[in-house]
Amino acid sequence: MSNLITRRQMLRRAAVVGGVWTICGRSAPGRGTSPNEKLNIAGIGVGGRGADNVRGVASENLVALCDVDEARAARTFQDFPKAQRFQDFREMFDQMHDQIDAVVIGTPDHTHALPGVMAMQLGKHCYCEKPLTHSVYEARRMAEVAAENRVVTQMGNQIHAGPNYRRVVELIQTGAIGAVNEVHAWLGANFDGPATPTDRRQPDAPTGELPIPRGLNWDLWLGPAEFRPYHRAYAPFDWRYWWNFGNGALGDFFCHYCDVAFWALDLRHPTKIEAQGPVHPESAARWTIARQEYPARGDQPPVTLHWYNGGAWPEMVKQHKVPHWRSAVLFVGSRGMLITDYRRHQLLPEHEFADFQRPEPFIPDSIGHHREWIEACKTGGPTTCNFDYSGALTEAALLCNVALRSGTTIHWDAQHLKAIDADQCDALIRREYRPGWSLP
Repeated sequence: MSNLITRRQMLRRAAVVGGVWTICGRSAPGRGTSPNEKLNIAGIGVGGRGADNVRGVASENLVALCDVDEARAARTFQDFPKAQRFQDFREMFDQMHDQIDAVVIGTPDHTHALPGVMAMQLGKHCYCEKPLTHSVYEARRMAEVAAENRVVTQMGNQIHAGPNYRRVVELIQTGAIGAVNEVHAWLGANFDGPATPTDRRQPDAPTGELPIPRGLNWDLWLGPAEFRPYHRAYAPFDWRYWWNFGNGALGDFFCHYCDVAFWALDLRHPTKIEAQGPVHPESAARWTIARQEYPARGDQPPVTLHWYNGGAWPEMVKQHKVPHWRSAVLFVGSRGMLITDYRRHQLLPEHEFADFQRPEPFIPDSIGHHREWIEACKTGGPTTCNFDYSGALTEAALLCNVALRSGTTIHWDAQHLKAIDADQCDALIRREYRPGWSLP
């Protein structure tokens, strides 16, 4: 690590020449590189969902693949035999930083920020799966480092690239349903269950210690997280249901569903957050109901955003005033409502919009979420889920869990990343890392 830090400092001191950042003695991608020149990309976390991300950038040169689980990454290793293989991203950067232009991160949530920050401080463009990070502080830090190093970034919020959300944003922003001051987002609601789930049982942490599978470096898999003995309940998939590694269903899906509300309404930082649900020191909540308040933005009124997952849903759904879509986002405006999911949307009440004339589309269709990032790396163009935007979206998601776990209503000071008069939230906003790990 000391050699890498020294090298990184040397690179950064020599990086700005006439206002242009350089990597390996040539202009960084996006600042003078030909659009026809392929990027040299490293994949970090290349099994499971990470494998999909690697395939999403397979048009470029995959020069390095890093994964702590050799068995889970075996297919990706096989598909890209020329890429150098690593288990530790720090060793990869130490040996290959001068051969890498950009990185794609597909690890579990708790190990997003460390390789992301290190990559960007080395001048590498960065694509990272959602949610952007495991903690609120990490999300803010990722956005800051991206801005400081002027790299091209994209969070893996693939639904953002679809045409449906674009048409919804156009309708909201052209005033189809009037001024919006209320949004409801629900996930997998059980319409045969109670209005508020009553099951507050949560699984305890597994006991005992299983043999670590061959090829899995458990210490590296844990990374900065507090130590837990290896167990199948954590890896390779169910990590997201434990606070030590993930943020439950809310952390998994808030960034997908509430993305359209952030985009359409120019939301950024809530000022008040409250949440209810089962609280357990180890396992993430099976269900959550959360409420966030956002201030007025220009001529747009304040907005209250409601989130439901695991069996709760809005009153308007219970009263059959809106369609019973299993997962959806509902915008409530002064002249009507709009309901949407990933692939469809509908103006409500339907009879009042029978003769409605849609606005001409003004948001261009995406060339593809991964492709958008690749082209921006080469040309310096924008991305739609850069870390400034997606960092704020991730902060909002994770603050719901902070409110839930702390048992308090949060009055949020976004500038100082502080829950006002609620010091019990501090350790949840910025977690303590395991010895030997730190976030630059």
